Amino acid sequence: MTYGPSAGAKLATTPAHGHDDAPYQPVFTGAARDELETLCARYPSRQAALLPALWMIQEARGWVSDGAVEEVAQVLGVSAAHVRGVLTFYTMYHQHPVGKHFIQVCTTTPCNLCGAEDVVNAFLRHTGCGELGVTSDDGRFTVIEVECLGACGFATPVMINSRFLESVTPDAVPDVLEECD
Repeated sequence: MTYGPSAGAKLATTPAHGHDDAPYQPVFTGAARDELETLCARYPSRQAALLPALWMIQEARGWVSDGAVEEVAQVLGVSAAHVRGVLTFYTMYHQHPVGKHFIQVCTTTPCNLCGAEDVVNAFLRHTGCGELGVTSDDGRFTVIEVECLGACGFATPVMINSRFLESVTPDAVPDVLEECD
């Protein structure tokens, strides 16, 4: 399951979903540009394709950099400020590099009552992240807390990238992480 515009899209990527000191390389070239143009044709204006365009960037690079903001603005014919405003409004877009496995643990009141904090601490310990929002030294994991994953009856819910897990316990965390490549 992907959240982006197309599960079959093949996009240009940079190494390891992390920092790349090389100059910014555009994502919207070749097949990715064709896919974007197909998406734009579905909407009443190019600006309306902004969210799918941001997803395409994030799928390709793992996050949306300043260079990507400029690229999206240019290809959609909107200002970089507009793109940045949308990017910073929605929490599902990463504004900095994250680990290959982005782990979100629900810690709202119902889940906290069922031990979510212990689940968070188990993920932090077993991934080596140590703190929320920090990427592990090997670049594999980033762990964050989120407000409500919509599964209060199955506490504690966790999302790892687009994979949704229910009823995760601290004891289950090592097995969950073992399933991550």
